[in-house]
Amino acid sequence: MCGIAGAIHLAGHSVPALDHRLSVMGALIRHRGPDDDGTWSRADKRVGFAHRRLSIIDIEHGHQPMRDDQGNWIVFNGEIYNYRELRRELGEDRFRTNSDTEVILHAYREWGRACVDRLRGMFAFAIWDEAAGELFCARDRFGIKPFYWAVADDVLYFASEVKALLPFMDRIETDPLALKEYLTFQFCLDGKTLFAGVKELPAGHMMRVRGDKVWTERYWEVYYDLDFDHTGQYFEEQIRSLFAESVDIHLRADVPLGSYVSGGFDSSIVATLGSRHTSEPFLGFNGRFTEGPEFDESHHARAVADAAGFELHTLDITVDDFVEHIRRIIYHLDYPVAGPGSFPQFMISGLASQHRKVLLGGQGGDEIFGGYTRYLIAYFEQCIKAAIDGTSKDGSYIVTYESIIPGLESLRQYKPLLKHFWKDGLFESLDRRYFRLIDRAPSLGPEINWEMLGDYDPFETFRRIFRADNVQKESYFDSMTHFDFKTLLPALLHVEDRVSMAHGLESRVPLLDHPLVEVAATIPSNIKFKDGNMKHLLRQALGAQLPDQVVNRKDKMGFPVPLTDWVNGPARDFVRDVLSTQAARTRDFVDNETVLANLDSESRFGRKLWGLLSLELWQQEFHDKAHEYRGMLERQEISL
Repeated sequence: MCGIAGAIHLAGHSVPALDHRLSVMGALIRHRGPDDDGTWSRADKRVGFAHRRLSIIDIEHGHQPMRDDQGNWIVFNGEIYNYRELRRELGEDRFRTNSDTEVILHAYREWGRACVDRLRGMFAFAIWDEAAGELFCARDRFGIKPFYWAVADDVLYFASEVKALLPFMDRIETDPLALKEYLTFQFCLDGKTLFAGVKELPAGHMMRVRGDKVWTERYWEVYYDLDFDHTGQYFEEQIRSLFAESVDIHLRADVPLGSYVSGGFDSSIVATLGSRHTSEPFLGFNGRFTEGPEFDESHHARAVADAAGFELHTLDITVDDFVEHIRRIIYHLDYPVAGPGSFPQFMISGLASQHRKVLLGGQGGDEIFGGYTRYLIAYFEQCIKAAIDGTSKDGSYIVTYESIIPGLESLRQYKPLLKHFWKDGLFESLDRRYFRLIDRAPSLGPEINWEMLGDYDPFETFRRIFRADNVQKESYFDSMTHFDFKTLLPALLHVEDRVSMAHGLESRVPLLDHPLVEVAATIPSNIKFKDGNMKHLLRQALGAQLPDQVVNRKDKMGFPVPLTDWVNGPARDFVRDVLSTQAARTRDFVDNETVLANLDSESRFGRKLWGLLSLELWQQEFHDKAHEYRGMLERQEISL
C-alpha cells in the first residue's frame, strides 16, 4: 500500500525540472507511505516516477520505483493477493525479491497488457515499457486504489491523489458538470472529478500513453447473466467457499492485522472470519457517538468481538473532534464525495493506526447482495403495481406482494423517504423511479446558482449506466444494485482509501474479490433478495457464524453522524464562521448567504448541509490556496 505519482512529456521532450517536480508530488502524498520513498527518471528526463511506501509485504526488499533487467520500470500502489501463485506460474528462479511489485513486472513481461486479467487484488500502477516507448497504467476492477491524471503544458501527470497534480495546473477551478452530478448524487460519474481538468481512471480500466496519444479502455466487466439452473442452497455453498478463500488471501501480510467492526453484518462477518483464519493476535476497531442510541452501534460490535474472541477497541467521537478535524478530512479526501461517514471513519482509522498497519473492512456487501433499504422501497412500489396489473406471479425476477409484507417493518424509520418518493407520482419507468430515490438535488433550491451549471442533465448519464448492456433488463434489482456498484461503491472506496491512508493505514475489502463478485452477479434476485429481505443470500450463507442480534437486525444505521444536532448546538459558531467568510459569500455556484439563512431547516438525518458545508471547506482548502500549490514548484526544499 503506497502512494504513486509520475510525469511524461507527450511531445517526447524533457520535462522541465523533472526531478524537482517528482519531489513535489512525492511530498504531497507522503502520508500514504511513511516507511520509504523513491524516485526514478529516464536519462532524457522525458518520463519519471515518484513513490511513497507503506511496507506490508517483503518489507526489506520492496523498494520502488522498481526496475527489471530489460529497462522497464514500475511504480505500484496496492496489494496483489495471488502473488505467490503467479510467482510459481512465472518461475521462481526469475525473482530477486519476495514482493508483489516484482510479480507485476514479470507478469507484464510475460503477458503484456493482458497481465491485468491475472491479477487478484487492489492496485493502481504505471509501467514504463522501455522497448515500446510506452507508459502503461491500470486500476483494479472495483476502484479500490485511486489513479488520477491531468495534462498541463504537454505533460501528462498522474498520482494517487489529486493534490499531487495541483501544482502543475494553470488554475484550480470547479468542473460544473461534475458539480451538478455531485449535487445530484454526492459523487461524480464517468471519471469526472470536481476539479476542472483532472480525470480519474475508472475502475477496471487501463491507460496507454505513447507519443502524444492517450488511450483508455475497459479490461473487466461484471455480467449479470442469471443462472436459473441452480438452487439457493447451491449458491449459499458457493458464497461460503468463495468468501472464505477471499478472506484467507486477504490476510497475506508480513505485519499483524485487524478489522473495522461497525456492528453491521458485512464488517462483522469479515472480522469474524478474519480473526479465525489467522494465528496472529487480531484486533477490532469501532466508533460511537454519545448523542443517543440512534448514533451508537457499539453494543452490536461488542457482541461480535465477544463471540469471535478478539479484542475490540472503541472510540468515543465528539463534536470537538468534528471541529478539530473536518478541514483535514476534506483535504485528505481531495474533493467532497459520499456522505458524512468519512468523518467517523477518519477518527477510527486514526485509532487503528496506533495498533495496526492493515485492517479489513466490509465495503461491497450492500451493492453486491442488496443491502440498502431503498431497494425494498422501490420493490414495494413495483409489487403494488404488479398486484394491480395482475402480473405479480409472472417471471422469475419478481418479489411478490404477499411475500414482501413481513419485511416492510424495516421501513418504519423511512417514512419521510417514502413520503418524498411518492410525493410527485407513482409507477413511472423503472429508471425514473430509482433516480427519484437517489436524487438529492430536489432538496436544494436557491442555495445553488443552477443557471451557471448549464443544461447538462445527470439523469442521462444515470440512465446509460442503469440500462447498461451487461445487465438483463427484466431484473429491477440487478439494475439498481449495478448502478450503485458502478458509482456509489467507488465513491465509498474513495473515502475508505483516503481516510485510512491519511494515517498510513492499509484497508482491505475481502467482499470485493472478483471471483466472488462474478458469481454473485449470476444469482437471480428471487434468491439473492428473497421475499424482499435485504442481503438474504449472504445472511443465509454466513449468518450462522454471527450473533443473532447482528444477523436479525432491523435497525441498520449506516454510521449516522449527529451533524444537525451539532449545528443546532455546540458546532453552530464553527459552521457559521466557515460559511461567513468573504470568499464564502462570493462563490460562483453556491449562495452561502442562503445556506446560512436555512441552517435551521435541515432535517435531523438530512444530507444537504453536509454536502454544502463540504463544498465550502473544499474550496477553502484548495481553490483559495491555489497560489500555495503553484508556489511549491518555486521552492527548492519541499516540506509539508
